[in-house]
Amino acid sequence: METISTVIYFLITIGILVFVHELGHFLAAIACGMRAEVFAIGMGNRVFGWNKITGFTAGRLPEDIELNDHTDYRVSAFPIGGYVKIAGMIDESLDTELTASEPKPWEYRSKPVWQRMIVISAGVIMNILLAIGIFWGINYVQGDSFMQTTEVGIVIKGSPAATAGLQTGDRILAVNGTPMEHWEMIQSSIYVDHMNEDITLSIERNGTAMTLAVPRTSIPDISETTFGIIPNNTEAVINDVVPGRPAEKAGLLAGDIILSINDIPVINQENVITVISANAGKELPVVVKRNGEQLSIAVTPSQEGKIGITVGSRYNGPVLQKQYGLFESFPRGIRQTISATTLYAQSIWQLIAGKAEFTKSVGGPVKIAQMATRSAEVGIISFLAFTALLSISLAVMNILPFPALDGGHLIVLLYEAIFRRPLPSGVQVRIQQTGMVILLAFMVFVLYNDIFG
Repeated sequence: METISTVIYFLITIGILVFVHELGHFLAAIACGMRAEVFAIGMGNRVFGWNKITGFTAGRLPEDIELNDHTDYRVSAFPIGGYVKIAGMIDESLDTELTASEPKPWEYRSKPVWQRMIVISAGVIMNILLAIGIFWGINYVQGDSFMQTTEVGIVIKGSPAATAGLQTGDRILAVNGTPMEHWEMIQSSIYVDHMNEDITLSIERNGTAMTLAVPRTSIPDISETTFGIIPNNTEAVINDVVPGRPAEKAGLLAGDIILSINDIPVINQENVITVISANAGKELPVVVKRNGEQLSIAVTPSQEGKIGITVGSRYNGPVLQKQYGLFESFPRGIRQTISATTLYAQSIWQLIAGKAEFTKSVGGPVKIAQMATRSAEVGIISFLAFTALLSISLAVMNILPFPALDGGHLIVLLYEAIFRRPLPSGVQVRIQQTGMVILLAFMVFVLYNDIFG
C-alpha cells in the first residue's frame, strides 16, 4: 500500500506541473495564431480523448483524419509527462518530414521570432505563476510561521560563520544595519536581500555589542547551513532510513528525534556524523524521542562509520505566527517565489562550477515520489508548498540553454534574431536529437543514483 500511495502522489504532483507547463505553451500558441494539433497528458499511444471533429473516442485516431484548426485533447498510455504538438515546430517529436514542406501561415515556423519566443517561454512562466499562486493561497489561508529567535545555537567548525568569529549564544541584532526580528529574516538577509554584498553582522555576546565582517566571497550560495549557523532550540530529526542498513535493522524510524548518541547530545547532522564515524563497528546507544516517548536503541555502525540515515535539523522553540489579508498575501507569494528561484539557480551554478557534489544534489523520480509522499502525509499545505517548490525547480531546469529544453529553443531563436536568418532545419533536428540522447542518458543516471546512490 505504501508503494501504491507513493506512485499516486508522484503521478499527481508531476501531472499538475506538466499540465500547467504545457498549458502555458498551448495558450500562447493559440494567442499567437498557431495551431496546436495535440494537447496530451502522458506519453505514448492515445488511450482516449476529445476533439470537435470526432467527439470523445478511445484509442488512436484514424490516420486520414483532418483536424484542421482543432486540437485533439488526449490522455496517453504512459502517465508521466505530457506535451503540446504545435504545427510547424521542430521539437521532441523530431518530425523530419516537416523540413521538406513549405511553412503554412498557422505554423510555428512562419511566425515572427518574438511570438515564437513567447510560446517557448510560456511554459516556464506558467510554472512560476503556479508557484506564486500556491504561495499566495498558503499565506492567505495559513499565514506564516517564523522561528522567533536570533540566537545562534551552534556554529559549524570551519564554516564562514566560524571564520568570521560567530559563537554559540551570540544574538544577531542586525545584518548590514537592518534589525533582525526572527531567524528567517537572517536567512533572507544573508542569501537574498544582500546576495551581492559583503555582510556586516551586529551581534550581542554576553551583554556586549560587537560587529563582525563577513566578506561575500567567503559565503557559499546555497543555504544557511553552508554559512554555518543553526538557531538555538534545534533538534536532530531522522529524515530517511536506508533499507537494509544498521539503523533500519535496529528499529530507528524516519521522524525519530535524536537526543543523544553514545551519551553525547546531538542537535544536527554534523554532530551525528562526528559521533557515529568515530565509533565504526562499535555498538552505540541512540536515545530518540518518538511520539512523545523516550527510547534507547542500540545501533552498530558499519566499518565505514555509517548507519544509513539522513538527518535534518528541526526547530522546537517559540514561533511567531502572522496572518495576512488576501491582497497582503500576494506580494509575499511573489517574494517567496523569487527567493526559491534564486536559491535553485544558485544551486545549479554550484553544480556547474563543481562546488557541489552532483550525486547528492540531484534527485530524480524516486526522490521526488518520496518527498511528495512525505509532504502529503504531513498535510495538504505541506504538499502544495512542495508542489510550488518543484514547479520552480522545473521552471529553472527548463530555461537552461540545453538542446531539447525550452532554454535550448530560445538559444536557437536568439541566433535567428541576431543573424536575421534561422538555423537550417536539418541542423535544428540534429541539435534536438543530440539533446534528447544526452537528456535521456542523464535521466537514466539520475534514476540509477536515486535507487543505488
